[in-house]
Amino acid sequence: MKNKFIIAGLSLALLSAVSCGKDKTITNEVSEVETTQDGTVYNVNTGESHIEWKGFKVFKSENTSHFGKIKFESGELTVKDGKLESGKFVADMNSLENEDLRDDAEQKAKLEGHLKSGDFFEVEKYPTATYEITKVTTGVSGDYNTMIDGNLTLKGVTKPVSFNANVTVNDGILTIATEPKDIMREDYGVKFQVPVQNGLIKNEVNVQMVIKATASQ
Repeated sequence: MKNKFIIAGLSLALLSAVSCGKDKTITNEVSEVETTQDGTVYNVNTGESHIEWKGFKVFKSENTSHFGKIKFESGELTVKDGKLESGKFVADMNSLENEDLRDDAEQKAKLEGHLKSGDFFEVEKYPTATYEITKVTTGVSGDYNTMIDGNLTLKGVTKPVSFNANVTVNDGILTIATEPKDIMREDYGVKFQVPVQNGLIKNEVNVQMVIKATASQ
């Protein structure tokens, strides 16, 4: 049996759960969530799951980008009759890490600190981001077998975001690999921009989720 409810508030504590803080902003664009009560619960393996991110400067090309990963703090999904039905995730924004500057420790630390500051994701105030699945459509044509619709909460702002994904359920293991997707950072209040002479920062932040979850015993 399915119970339907509207996400009226995700706390401020990218993706199961509730984040902590005050003065969160919830938009009127969030989608209705369906939860399944009689499926099998799968817990996200946080050591083998992550979000890959990429930001762009001036032109969207490999030569003007920074990229890295964000770890999941927690996550839970529900599978019924061998198919993904619902799920929630919490991303640990303090785990945000740059990878392209790994050979320059000073610049790597400087960039990570700036991205975590109030100019960007303000992780001291908003230590996590959340994503809650609102709908799963299987049998999608093309390179991906599933469409996942959900609500993304970042910096206290919630908006609907959909991902094409490859989803597999086999022997108690659930894997999800989403297609890279552009998120508009300014939609979530991330509006910092460098001086023009240093090159503008693109509004798009490209994200991709890689998830492995195990059926609870």
